[in-house]
Amino acid sequence: MKIKLDENLPDCLCEAIQFLGHDVHTLIGEGFQGADDPTAWRVAKSENRFFITQDLDFSDIRQFAPGTHAGIMLIRLLAPSRRALRERIVAVFEKEDVETWKGCFVVITDHKA
Repeated sequence: MKIKLDENLPDCLCEAIQFLGHDVHTLIGEGFQGADDPTAWRVAKSENRFFITQDLDFSDIRQFAPGTHAGIMLIRLLAPSRRALRERIVAVFEKEDVETWKGCFVVITDHKA
């Protein structure tokens, strides 16, 4: 799966998801650190990449209608430390058939995917 990580996610997540066989790019790694949401979204969408973020601004399905993009994963943890984010997202990628999430809006919490 082609994935774009928002800048609000830890760098170590990129390598961990790549290890699972995915093509992962980061906004920071591509020089978009500090970019506003419309720019971040334009970059992810133009590359047809599944976008992973903690930013609630991407939860408006009227603006980001499922089926009109490669997909969005919104991760919402009670205590979103770098370690907790990495562990939870990697666990989801190991357990779920994430390829079926293309074009979908997915919310990940501490206990549910």
